Amino acid sequence: MKQLGLWAILGIWALLSLSGIVFALWQGHTGRAFAATASTATLLLLLMLIFAARGVADHFARSIGTGSGLLLGVFIFLLYVVYLFGTGTFVFGRLALMAAFVFVPLTIAMSSQGSAPGSWQDFLTVAGVWAFVKFGPSYYLWPYPGGRTAYISTVLVAVNVALATFLCARQTKGIGYSIGWGKNWSIYVLGSFLGFGCLAIPLGLASHFIAFAPQWNRWSSFLGLSVAILVFIAWPEELLFRGLLQNLLARNSKSDLAGWWTSSVLFGLSHITNGVFPNWRYVFLASIAGLFYAWTWRKTGSIFASALVHAAVDVTWHFLFRTL
Repeated sequence: MKQLGLWAILGIWALLSLSGIVFALWQGHTGRAFAATASTATLLLLLMLIFAARGVADHFARSIGTGSGLLLGVFIFLLYVVYLFGTGTFVFGRLALMAAFVFVPLTIAMSSQGSAPGSWQDFLTVAGVWAFVKFGPSYYLWPYPGGRTAYISTVLVAVNVALATFLCARQTKGIGYSIGWGKNWSIYVLGSFLGFGCLAIPLGLASHFIAFAPQWNRWSSFLGLSVAILVFIAWPEELLFRGLLQNLLARNSKSDLAGWWTSSVLFGLSHITNGVFPNWRYVFLASIAGLFYAWTWRKTGSIFASALVHAAVDVTWHFLFRTL
């Protein structure tokens, strides 16, 4: 794989950050509160992206040692403090919740030092990060501006906590946290996307889960929405379910096949609350999608490739189909 270097990643970060800030300014957001929010979000995004650059994660963990995870955690927490004071929304309850989310996983990880990947502490941490994003008090933690950045901010913190825990503190191998391209990846990515589409579209239509309803009037937002889905939905979910969960399950069971199937089913079950509970049609189709994403991750060894398939599926669903 030809992995992107530090300067290329910084260029991507600058482009994404500048685009987001310009859009926010165009929407009329200004002042100290906006500056604090923008600074926090862009620096969290920088952390999320920079560890995908060639050699950065290994160099950071090797230079600082086992304390690298704690150092990263402190930085994440301080960014949240900047947000609270800058937006005038500081209360001790918010600070305590964020401190728990950042430092409890790191404490659990440091308590499992010396144990092999796939310990109960590892699975507890993965479950905790997922639960915080899925069910956590996002709107309480990120009240400005009107909770509109709550989900994105929560995802950014969750990804960085996972990086601090597994890339730095635990130094887990085989996650595939990288951005790059390798031999035959076009075949794997395109084949996985088309294979899932050929299977899922007939099943979705037959089960009355989706209906063909192209939104031609919304295609002007295609590029921006595609990038947002890739960065804030597909990338975090692929880190959690493929880079971490599937990786740890395979190591724990000593079976790639067991990790593949189990993580895919768990990925499907994580969607049971989407829409009307229990949404078994969503669970079924998401489990099948998980199998294709997991296959892509296994073939390439990178969550970037599986995230591209994941994002392509979500974007296609958004623009061409309607959930019933």
